[in-house]
Parts: sequence; C-alpha cells; structure tokens
Amino acid sequence: MEQAKRAGRWRSGQESRQRILDAARGSFALNGYDRTSVRAVAAEANVDQAMVFYFFGSKQGLFTEAMQLPGTMIDNLDALFRRPPDDFGSDLVRAFLNGITEGPLFTLTRSAATHDPSADLLRQFLDREIGDRLAARLDRPDARLRVTLVSAQLLGLAVARYVVEIEPVASASVDDLVALYGPAVQSLLDLPA
Repeated sequence: MEQAKRAGRWRSGQESRQRILDAARGSFALNGYDRTSVRAVAAEANVDQAMVFYFFGSKQGLFTEAMQLPGTMIDNLDALFRRPPDDFGSDLVRAFLNGITEGPLFTLTRSAATHDPSADLLRQFLDREIGDRLAARLDRPDARLRVTLVSAQLLGLAVARYVVEIEPVASASVDDLVALYGPAVQSLLDLPA
C-alpha cells in the first residue's frame, strides 16, 4: 500500500513539474525573461512558488530548462544534414523558419538582445546544431566564417519576421521566403574560397 502512495506522489510531482515548464514556456515567450516572474509562473501552473524553486533552483534554472529545444526540431535538423548539399540553403531556411515557431527558439531570439543567458543559449544552439555540423560539411579554410554568416542571415530573418515584424517579411509565406532567401544562404556555401 505504501508503494502505491509513493508512485502516486511521484506522478503528481512530475505532473506539477510539467505544468510549471508549460507555464514558464508560455510566459517567457509572451513576456520575455525580465517580465516573467516565478510567482506568475507558479500561479499559472497552480503550484506553490516554493515548488518552482524545488524543481529548478532559480528563475534562471527554470528558464534554462524551459528553453530546451523540442526533439522534433533536432530530429528535423539531423535529417537535413543527411540530405545532399545541392539545395541545402533553401532546406536550411525552411527548417529554421518552421522550427523557430516551436517555442524555445523564438523565445531565445526575442530575449537575446536584453538577456545574456538567452544570447548564450541561442549562440550554443546555432554553434552546436548548425555551425559545427555545417563547417565540417564544407571542409574548407573559411568554413567557420561562412557558417557564422549563414547563422547571422538566419537570425536576421528571424528577428525581422518574428520580433520586429517588418512587413512584408512578417506576413510572407514560408515558401516565398525560402524561394528568395534560400539562394542567398546557398551562395555563402557555394562561393569559391
């Protein structure tokens, strides 16, 4: 009988932890890091504020955990890097635009200008998931510079579309943006050293 009580509490604790993460993701996306409070996240998750600190240690710990990228985005990038390089620029732009709307990447992009940990997490994502793999694929002396310029283009597009909402970029279809922006990204990958 005691075993059943413990298992029930564990599930309840895990459910509370998940509710906290869901509430935090929503608040960070809507309000950014600075305007999100642990108190508001706890209230939204219907838990005591102390439970947030129990599971995550601090607001920064909660933020870091909430900003873990969904496995689907990583899987999509893995699949992208297995494709032939012919139209890689367009494929990368499409994957990035589709992935940024999944939550954490959007929140990191939005918060990076005013919150150093967001900038660090975004930089780590761009380096690890795109930069390192793309540089290895290019296998040329200026690969790191080219990859950094590709990351800058993707980030610039994301800021124009989702943060500053510059028209007509903000309302353009993903297909239109891929058709116009993909070749620009591809040109950085194809130009001779």
